[in-house]
Amino acid sequence: MVSRSDGDSALLLSLLPLSSIFVSFASSLTPPLHGEEAGKKARKFAKKNLQSVLKRRRKLKSTFKRRAPPRRVGKGDGSQEDEKMKAEQNIEENAEAVSLGGSASVDYLENLFGGEDEDLDEDVSESDGHLSEDPDCPYISESERENDSSEESGQKDLTRKNKEIVLELVEQKKKLDSLIEKEPDFSSFLEKCRHDMEISRREELYSDEEDDTSFPDGVGDTDNKVLTSPTIDVWCWLVKEEPNGPALRNLLSGFQFACRYGIDSDEVMAGRIQSREVFSKILMFLLCEADGIFRRMLGISDSLSKVNLLKVKNKPEWKTASPLIKSYLRSSLYLLNQVTDNQILNFVLSQLRASVVFFSAFPSLARRLIKISVHLWATGDQSLSSSSFLIIHDIASQSPSDYVDMCLTKTYKSFIASSKFVDNTNLKHIEFLVNSLVELYSLEIEKSYERALTSLQQLASILRQAYKTKKKEELRKIHNWQYINCLKLWVKFITCNFRDNDFQQLIVSLIQVITGVAHLFHGPRYLPLRLKCMQMLNELSLSCGVFIPIASLLFDSLDYRELSSMNEASGIRMNFPSLLKVPKQLLKSQEFQTECILSVVELLSAHFGQWSYHISFPELATIPLILLKRFYAKTSIEGLRRPVKRLIDQVEQNRDFIQRKRDEVSFSPNDQQSVESFLQFEKSGSNASFTQYYASILQSSRTRNTVGLK
Repeated sequence: MVSRSDGDSALLLSLLPLSSIFVSFASSLTPPLHGEEAGKKARKFAKKNLQSVLKRRRKLKSTFKRRAPPRRVGKGDGSQEDEKMKAEQNIEENAEAVSLGGSASVDYLENLFGGEDEDLDEDVSESDGHLSEDPDCPYISESERENDSSEESGQKDLTRKNKEIVLELVEQKKKLDSLIEKEPDFSSFLEKCRHDMEISRREELYSDEEDDTSFPDGVGDTDNKVLTSPTIDVWCWLVKEEPNGPALRNLLSGFQFACRYGIDSDEVMAGRIQSREVFSKILMFLLCEADGIFRRMLGISDSLSKVNLLKVKNKPEWKTASPLIKSYLRSSLYLLNQVTDNQILNFVLSQLRASVVFFSAFPSLARRLIKISVHLWATGDQSLSSSSFLIIHDIASQSPSDYVDMCLTKTYKSFIASSKFVDNTNLKHIEFLVNSLVELYSLEIEKSYERALTSLQQLASILRQAYKTKKKEELRKIHNWQYINCLKLWVKFITCNFRDNDFQQLIVSLIQVITGVAHLFHGPRYLPLRLKCMQMLNELSLSCGVFIPIASLLFDSLDYRELSSMNEASGIRMNFPSLLKVPKQLLKSQEFQTECILSVVELLSAHFGQWSYHISFPELATIPLILLKRFYAKTSIEGLRRPVKRLIDQVEQNRDFIQRKRDEVSFSPNDQQSVESFLQFEKSGSNASFTQYYASILQSSRTRNTVGLK
């Protein structure tokens, strides 16, 4: 599970390194050019930076992996042989997946909860009106800073002088306020002027057509002025002193330019920001301070909920703050959709998380935020995925139910699309996606139950069709990572929420589907798939307290000639967690034998460990003991005989212990309450021999899997 505190601690980034990152990002963006040269520059930049291009490139790269050229490998060079075997295995698995690419079978799980979505890289730059700047704010041009002193001292002097001017203006405002108190008629005159000016500004802000935008006298001329570092410093200081002043409006206008800088800017826009320092200052200040400024303007606390937001929207201050908030959120989304640096994306998401509740007031922006966050959650690295999921979690928990449905649908589809290929490099990421989805689906149990039931019905329908036809195309729909990871998701969801909810129908359907998959695929090559099915059944049995007879399935897996005869070592490490089908060249290897036997012993130990204190354990262990002894006698490999013999001894010892305790009781098998309370005190102590044995088996399994991932 992803905890909120863990996510926050992972997102605490220092501002100084991020400033340098923003500066370097700005330096990589060049001002737009004209004609053919501009087109070449734009295409070159798109190939290197745009997420849509990078996403398509990653998808093609993962789908069409080429086999490395053959190299001669000498004796003892196991690492090169290992890499070659992995490449061949990936080619074989990817070829099966690509063979389904032209049919609807690729999307049969992704399109379960709705039709195709719009492209995740949809342009979020569509604006409902340009945020014009206020001419009342001071501008400091480059010519104003030229003097006999050095450039650095000149900037400091100008900043100090402008602060003095602002202080004088504040003093004049105080005198004007005192005059208003003395002369009521003058006060009404000022109120009328302010009202007319506010109406004019609202009409300007809500205008949808740029040609129809009407500016007050002098306002339109300010939008072409160059933004300098001292100007931004003064504006930032003014915003901190007076959030309702005109400086915030100008900063947000500059923030719009900065978020589009070098990407789709025209000459005027690109000319306004000529310094990397200005670019960095605007982005850093607004991303860090905008949420607090908006809350001060609206007079709300940090704990703003979706219920309180409805009350805030009825305040008169909302009409003034709403266009400013919308401009900030829209520009931030545009920045998220264009930047490819993970550290910048991580920082922007961490700052936007505080403003998630404001997105509820703007449905189109909320939908765009969900799309972007889900995409980054599914494709980003560990830190970026965590930051994105925290955004999704906050939207689902703080927004109306429509957004919850959208979050559940899009995360499920992205999870299915991202789990198409699994190897040692993305096993942890797939596990993180599963845990994230379970936490998200646990927010709305009723809706999630319906979705899980619908998904299992679809999986069962695919399984029935495969049993009916036995065609390769139908079998491949099941023998792939999307199908298996979907089963893992619902197993995890049930195990985490079973105690507080009635999942009886869901459990029965899931057990039937998993058992059907295990029986459908025979042969030693499919042993990894069958073992994964039995592991899921073990997890369901342990969490729900339901007895599932997996011993017969496990012993079917041992009844292969390849597991009992002596084979040669191939020198290649095998990692069963990342396999569904064993390559032919490894089928008779000693590594395959070892992994199969140890995996079966581990699953049997988990099965016996769950019922080791149950009063019916002697009957439960009778047939498995016979089959284990038969396999032990048939196996000629001493290294594999030892773990089997140890399991036999532990099961027999526990069987005798339960038999002695059962002979001492006086109640009948019909006394259900006494049967359930049998050996409960000993079970809570966890000092029994079989319990300690199972703990050692788990430790050995973790060590083996860790070595296999290296």
